[in-house]
Amino acid sequence: MPVTEDVGPDTVVYDAEVDAAIDALPLVRSLRSDPRYKESRPHIAAPEHLTEQMLTAGVLSGPGKLTVPPIIWNDTEAHELVSVVHLGRNLCGHPGIIHGGLLATLLDEGLCRCAFPALPSKVGVTANLNLNYRSPAFADRLYVMRAEVTQVEGRKAWVKGHFETIPEEGKEPTVVVEADVLVVEPKWAKSLPKIVEVTA
Repeated sequence: MPVTEDVGPDTVVYDAEVDAAIDALPLVRSLRSDPRYKESRPHIAAPEHLTEQMLTAGVLSGPGKLTVPPIIWNDTEAHELVSVVHLGRNLCGHPGIIHGGLLATLLDEGLCRCAFPALPSKVGVTANLNLNYRSPAFADRLYVMRAEVTQVEGRKAWVKGHFETIPEEGKEPTVVVEADVLVVEPKWAKSLPKIVEVTA
């Protein structure tokens, strides 16, 4: 098991071993060398006093959960997103298997984030989310989320995406769960406070 660094109670928890494993992934090296993608960690960019009110950046983050803040790469021109997350054993529905509702939550957030740059005010909410579970997601592993906007009509954006495993060398990843989401920019969008920039 990775060893978490000793930090204060109000500090974002990093796991140095997990971060090192992410840094070593060929996918991550490729994304970091591609100028189309901007890298960010939105959980860190959010103001500290708000994270305790944010599900994934707050209660679901830490040792045994979202072990490190997820890393996101956005291509805002192509409206594509790639994210790498580590899912710990305290996020299970059955022993050793990540809860499907947790995967739905992460896909909901990730696919919406992918849609934001395509919307007029750069913010939206989920109007419809459809999921198809394909394979178990085992705990204490890294996963990749991929998302892309497939259609935009005014204040509406349709996004598809999925979670996949990190494959062994020479093998293809296994798709764990697929999702389609309709993201709608609400008429009251301009009154919403921006927590972080849409590409953050």
